Amino acid sequence: MFRPEEMVKLEVVTLTRFRDTLLTFLHEKGTVHIEEIPIEDIQKETPNEFYRKATSYSITISRLVDTLRSYLPPRSGGIKEFIFPKGKEKRSYKYRGIEALIKDVESFLSQVEPKIREIESEVTRISNEISNIKSSIEVLELLSALNIEVEYLKPGNFLNIEVGILEREKAEKAIKEITEATSGKVYVLRKDLGALSLLVVVTLKEDAGKITSILAKYGFEKVEIPGGKGFPKDLIPKYMDKLREKEDELERVRARGREIAEKYYEEVLFYKELMDNERDKANYLQYLVKTEMTFGLSGWVPKSKVDEIIEGIKKITQGKVYINIREPTEKEIENVPVKLRNPDFISQFEMLTEMYGVPKYNEIDPTPIMAFTYSFFFGFMLTDFMYGLLLGVISALLVKGHSKLRDGTWRFAKIMLWASAFTMILGIAFGSYFGNALDMIGIHVPRLMDSMKQAMDVLMIALAIGLAHLFTGYLLGFIVRWKNGDKKGAVFEQLPWLLIIIGITLYALSSKLEIPEIAFKGVFGLGLVLFAIGEVMSNGVMAMLLIISDFFGFVGNWLSYARLMALALATSGIALVINIMVQMIWGVKIGPVPLGILIGIVVFIGGHIFSTAINALGAFVHALRLHYVEFFGTFYSGEGRRFEPFAAKREVSRLEIEIGGE
Repeated sequence: MFRPEEMVKLEVVTLTRFRDTLLTFLHEKGTVHIEEIPIEDIQKETPNEFYRKATSYSITISRLVDTLRSYLPPRSGGIKEFIFPKGKEKRSYKYRGIEALIKDVESFLSQVEPKIREIESEVTRISNEISNIKSSIEVLELLSALNIEVEYLKPGNFLNIEVGILEREKAEKAIKEITEATSGKVYVLRKDLGALSLLVVVTLKEDAGKITSILAKYGFEKVEIPGGKGFPKDLIPKYMDKLREKEDELERVRARGREIAEKYYEEVLFYKELMDNERDKANYLQYLVKTEMTFGLSGWVPKSKVDEIIEGIKKITQGKVYINIREPTEKEIENVPVKLRNPDFISQFEMLTEMYGVPKYNEIDPTPIMAFTYSFFFGFMLTDFMYGLLLGVISALLVKGHSKLRDGTWRFAKIMLWASAFTMILGIAFGSYFGNALDMIGIHVPRLMDSMKQAMDVLMIALAIGLAHLFTGYLLGFIVRWKNGDKKGAVFEQLPWLLIIIGITLYALSSKLEIPEIAFKGVFGLGLVLFAIGEVMSNGVMAMLLIISDFFGFVGNWLSYARLMALALATSGIALVINIMVQMIWGVKIGPVPLGILIGIVVFIGGHIFSTAINALGAFVHALRLHYVEFFGTFYSGEGRRFEPFAAKREVSRLEIEIGGE
């Protein structure tokens, strides 16, 4: 807690024949951050034939998964499915090496892929035929306006016939130009249809080229004459019958597709995951180095996992291995990947820290502090017991429903559980239960403070909280800089603000605690002097301008905490408006029917659910802002390098590895 997980450098050299099994072992453990070995003029590992096949099969099977998914019935979904998602069962695979795995995949694909491709091909063929029939029906509906048998609209041995549409305003010019180009040897049938004109242009074969060129110039869209004999209106029912037959055929093929999907989808998904993970392993081969008989890898491992990793490596290599474990050097400190380490009850807040950026290896992890302050700020801004209770119930259901998955929803819900607890506590302190609903029905609610009536007091509390929060940040910055050897930065960049905040606090308390004026003025003045010296040392001639800018920047950050009061008032205000609306319509009756009560209940429930949602969203965003902008700006860079382990992604598969077999 407060410090990232301790990391050590792992360096391994062993025989090439152990490479596949060793990489698979590390991949399944998921605790090593593999890095490129910085040695020049040494040969790098490259994917062999089987890893290249794994990459190819990963893409192929992904397409099969997409095809089969399109035939599966849609998932029920809904709120219940979101809150209590069904976990996926994992199927075990006994790993005997990449070569054996590829052979198993090829055997499976040889049975399943032709069946899927056949269905896919038939669906494509029938869909194209349906599309052509629909196009023919559209053309026949268009040609019905001419009342000419379709066989007479097709070109003959001596005549060329063009049938199509163009914009009505261009028709006259097009006809005139065609007549001139053919010296009058043309027959044009024209039918105006709104803004378009349907044309039938009959010319000699020898003039076909000229006619086509002229029509194209005017934007003529040619239509393909459907097959058949008779008038268009008589052919339409026949084509409709064809369409229904093809649609029935398509449905039969899709039914077969559903059967194949239900039979093979889970298995195809299983092999896809196996290939995806082999593909991921292949991407890391470039980080390895090799000689004719050996290969080497290097990476970072959490200190707590070292013994487990070393034991596994020795078993796989039968002791034929060189292993070196060492602490990071001073040059490497800046580049050590960072893995956050916090107790389970606050580990979910790492998600918020990581959204901003992880700390450097020699920095403080702000997650433990953020777990408390973020939840407190959220509760202060939402500040209603019933809103907190509603949020807490929803969060508890999500935590329970996603407990097996431990996904992002689960982590977010656990954060909201903390936030809802603080909301309820502060809701009791402010005496807010759906705003002032209890007061309006005559129930006296004890409260420490009324946010609507004592807004200035709430503002003073918010600013005091802001000072404490900023002081904590500058204090952490001072500790980190001093510990990392940057004593100059600690004294001239962090300490001044600590003294200034202490001076402001002493001034605020002076009237009540009878603190001498010289005390708070001396502390505040010393802070200003150190601040000014630091600005001169850092910025030289620009110091005078930056002193003013940076000081008022600090004041702006401090005043930003007034949003705690603003959002607390907004929550109370919206709740008050909802309650007044309900009070206004409560007594409305239509004859003996108490319509106002029914509408009032709907408005009360719906209004407060809306108020909970909109104010919780505001509290979530603004509590984050106070940390990311104001608090983190005092001490935290977030420029650390994230720990990204060489790790398998398993949702439907489980790998069983035989260790120590060769």
